[in-house]
Amino acid sequence: MEHTILQLFPEERRSFWQQTAQSQQSVQEIRLRTRRPIVIHAQGRELFLGRDGSFTEDVGRAYCASAEELEEILQHICQYSLYAFEEEIRQGFITVRGGHRVGIAGQAVLAGDGTLRVIRNISYMNIRIAHEVRGAADHVLDKVYYSGSLKNVLLISPPGCGKTTLLRDLIRQVSDGNPYGKGMTVGVVDERSELAGTFCGMAQNDLGMRTDVLDACPKALGMLLLLRSMSPQVIAIDELGSQEELVHLRSAAACGCRILATVHGENLEDVRRRFGPGENWEDLFDLFFLLGKRDGRCEVRDICKRGEG
Repeated sequence: MEHTILQLFPEERRSFWQQTAQSQQSVQEIRLRTRRPIVIHAQGRELFLGRDGSFTEDVGRAYCASAEELEEILQHICQYSLYAFEEEIRQGFITVRGGHRVGIAGQAVLAGDGTLRVIRNISYMNIRIAHEVRGAADHVLDKVYYSGSLKNVLLISPPGCGKTTLLRDLIRQVSDGNPYGKGMTVGVVDERSELAGTFCGMAQNDLGMRTDVLDACPKALGMLLLLRSMSPQVIAIDELGSQEELVHLRSAAACGCRILATVHGENLEDVRRRFGPGENWEDLFDLFFLLGKRDGRCEVRDICKRGEG
């Protein structure tokens, strides 16, 4: 059962957020900006919150959050101890019970070496609602196995088309075992706490009985650590983005690991432009799933085998 998002808001304001909480299953994001309308993204639609907390499409009726209200929400999320969450704030997001993630932005304060020391005067928040969709991978499971052997899979998707949800359920079913293959040990590098939704060291999402999670660790380093310490049969990462990560994926493949990964992109050619010629990365994968949306619903638009597309 999903943790209600009412927990994210101070008790004295929970009546205002009641309709949003009741619509939790359909809400993807809640965007709060100081002195700007509160925006709700739900099932491909953009809505506003009225002054009574009801949904409206009329921006003229929208409620604008004050700086004090954002500060109070942040204090509540951090259990009124911002110092205890200093590292999470420096990373730009806080993961809360239930796996929901609160992204923050404001004034960046840099250290002498140019690294980010802290974010102050936080005036922007993006509450991303976690949706664990069990069975999301049911319709592709038969494609990702061959004679009981898991293939190396890359999910290619624009933002907001369900790639993390699909990857999460693939991990769970690969880990637990399914009609097409026996359960395997999966190592997950969850750099931004989106797959497992780790809160206080515990995964809030079900990634399967044979899955080990390294939370809040850069993907390149995390893959190396998991290979050394946990002997995974499968390595899973979300949002592949650098040549260094590709190098470590290749090392994992050389050790016999299967690979499950996602990357931002409109199509295979888009990813080729980002990473360069195919010999650098395409031969790591057997299948490429191209995700998109139709009528506001996420779907797998196409599946390409290595050498196709």
